[in-house]
Amino acid sequence: MTGKQLEFDQRVTRLNKKHAKLSRGYRATMRKDGLVVMKPQRVKSALPAKVLLMCLVGLFAFKTFLLTSLGPSGYQHRLDALNEGTSVEKAGAWVMQIDPVSQALSEQIAKILP
Repeated sequence: MTGKQLEFDQRVTRLNKKHAKLSRGYRATMRKDGLVVMKPQRVKSALPAKVLLMCLVGLFAFKTFLLTSLGPSGYQHRLDALNEGTSVEKAGAWVMQIDPVSQALSEQIAKILP
């Protein structure tokens, strides 16, 4: 290929990439010289990290509450019963198993509450 043809192909490739980015969303901004330029917008996640973090904190709080109110043996008895069930119940038992964070929080709360 000649130098001009190669340069043209590179420009076309660059423009196609820019067009693909702009097709997912863009915003118009004005430069200092008054030219309006379209800039691609970032694609936002469908599930923000803050929501995911709040769900995780809620899960640990729920597990801690159950562990504190039922006690370790009662909690483990119920987990064993869940492990006997369907695959969904087994998955729930795996998620709800006693972990070091929930156990430490439960012990701290048990010291505070009579």
